[in-house]
Amino acid sequence: ILHEPSILFLDEPTSGVDPIARRNFWSSIQQMAERGVTAFVTTHYMDEAEYCDRLALIYQGEIIALGTPTELKIKTLAQGVLEVECDPLIPALDLLKKAPWTSEAAVFGDGLHVIGKEGADSEQEIKNLFQKYGILVKRMEWIRPSLEDVFVSLIEKEER
Repeated sequence: ILHEPSILFLDEPTSGVDPIARRNFWSSIQQMAERGVTAFVTTHYMDEAEYCDRLALIYQGEIIALGTPTELKIKTLAQGVLEVECDPLIPALDLLKKAPWTSEAAVFGDGLHVIGKEGADSEQEIKNLFQKYGILVKRMEWIRPSLEDVFVSLIEKEER
């Protein structure tokens, strides 16, 4: 970057970098972009992809989606994601994966991200299912999907 290129190619530049250096690195990329530099960045960190103006999501060597982070979230998961904190977690996940009204369910941090099929009352279905099997619901709320949710959803569709 010393010679101030107009185009910059960065292949997973923050892999193995500590969180503070990672943040500083993205700040530098944003400053260069503000000066008109085009930066092509590959990353497997979906939170980093949020910093990009335009994305190409790639799976098994093929582009599976193109757009801004917001466009991809709206186009892929317009219904949103139901975030569920429950106990026990893994048995709850197993139940949700078998439920006919669930499109997707995955562990996300210390909870679950659930995407119901169109027309399903996912909140009520989860309450009923978990009550039947003695699973405690600590918290349940609709959230905006993350790019990780989008990527997982697109992969799930590819594999069906």
